Amino acid sequence: MRTSAGLMHVKGGIVLKKLLGEERRQQLLAMLKTATDPIKGTDLAKKSGVSRQVIVGDMTLLKARNEPILATSQGYVYIKKSTTTHVFERQIACVHAPDDAREELYTLVDSGVVVKNVTVEHPVYGELTASIMVANRHEVDLFIARVEETGASYLSELTDGIHLHLITATSSDYIETAIAGMRRKGFLADEN
Repeated sequence: MRTSAGLMHVKGGIVLKKLLGEERRQQLLAMLKTATDPIKGTDLAKKSGVSRQVIVGDMTLLKARNEPILATSQGYVYIKKSTTTHVFERQIACVHAPDDAREELYTLVDSGVVVKNVTVEHPVYGELTASIMVANRHEVDLFIARVEETGASYLSELTDGIHLHLITATSSDYIETAIAGMRRKGFLADEN
């Protein structure tokens, strides 16, 4: 059955409205803006009655319009600008074996920082950056579980363990505590 807003179809006894183009992107944007947790692409696809690949395309179009959408290992996040909290950030050079990834991330988040991303310098592609967005042990565990269940490699494996992390915090003291913790565990690249 065709409607002016899209297509209606039945899936598992539930009538889903297949949203078309711009209307779907506006609904996705509204869902992300009101979400308190990341939303997986498969969940957005189910809610919109389209495939996950369509959602990936929609997110790319929204990002091209300068919407602050971030794809994380836990799902998509709309980055809300804070007007009340000053955020401090620093990029730190790290090195460790893949088996130490969980311990490294625990060290950082236990200090009160958010690990925003990881960057490596690839000999062919140049700088490669991937979002991590973990702020606590639970998010670290979800990230590590996702790496393990997909069989993916850490970007740092491309560079013999050397990588950068962009970390942020609401206090410069948290960043200094994180760096001190990384130093104690031997995870700082400039000290190895």
